[in-house]
Amino acid sequence: MNEFFPEGSLYLTPENQKALSSLAGLEKAMAEGTLLEAKSTLCDKDLSLVFDLGGIRAILPREEVAVTEEDAPIRDIGVITRVGKPCVFIVERIVYGEHPQVFLSRRKAQDLCLREYLDRKEDGDILEAKVTHFEPFGAFCDIGCGITSLISIDCISVSRISHPSDRFRLGQRIFCAVKCRDEVRLGRRGRICLTHKELLGTWEENAARFEVGQTVVGVVRSIESYGIFIELAPNLAGLAEWRGDVKVGDGCAVYIKNIIPQKMKIKLVLIDTFPASPGEIPTHYFLKEGSIRSFSYPHPDSLR
Repeated sequence: MNEFFPEGSLYLTPENQKALSSLAGLEKAMAEGTLLEAKSTLCDKDLSLVFDLGGIRAILPREEVAVTEEDAPIRDIGVITRVGKPCVFIVERIVYGEHPQVFLSRRKAQDLCLREYLDRKEDGDILEAKVTHFEPFGAFCDIGCGITSLISIDCISVSRISHPSDRFRLGQRIFCAVKCRDEVRLGRRGRICLTHKELLGTWEENAARFEVGQTVVGVVRSIESYGIFIELAPNLAGLAEWRGDVKVGDGCAVYIKNIIPQKMKIKLVLIDTFPASPGEIPTHYFLKEGSIRSFSYPHPDSLR
């Protein structure tokens, strides 16, 4: 039985490499409907992807490159950008002769992923994903077999960020949850929209990782007239007194002066600032499997 993961997960596995190494392995994968992955070495003038599978030429025709809405033709850029990257597919047919030729379908692999995996997911179900690209409004993620979905920037973390790259890096493996579905797209239950912040713990869970008297690393996320909001964890920020030599995005060392659980507030003293590096505040997941049903922060001031 196939398992469905973000594209690239199968590529280096022994089972995948063995299946790609011989005609017998490809025949077995075709008979069993097994998902395989390989890297295309060429996109020809007809916009078909060409693979070398153990010395056997394999073709993935343009119309088989991806599932599209209402079976619309895939855009040229959607084909040529697959060259040199792991590509998931099923072996559709083999033409025998002096030089056997194999025909592949990524579209049918994606359709299988939708029918047997993603279409069965309910709101709140937790998924594994891989960050594929950024837009100012959010991060797009591969949630299985190259099928992408969006985490909007407001759903990435409770602490405010200016761009998805403040939290994620390209290619990063993450956990996320189904937020909702667009009921029209793809002619099924609709494209999945994702959320991430609910897996990063409540205020209480994050605050329990810190103690009064500690000096810890933070990142400046917001500067107001009455103080500076400093992120200690993706779902936890504290307030330090205003200073004029600080800017949003700075890394910093802060002393924890007080933690007030009843008000969900943390008071900080800013010790020093420095350029923040990617991943300055590591992502800590409190949930990695199962499903979530509700999540809330009753004090709006604690979200900043």
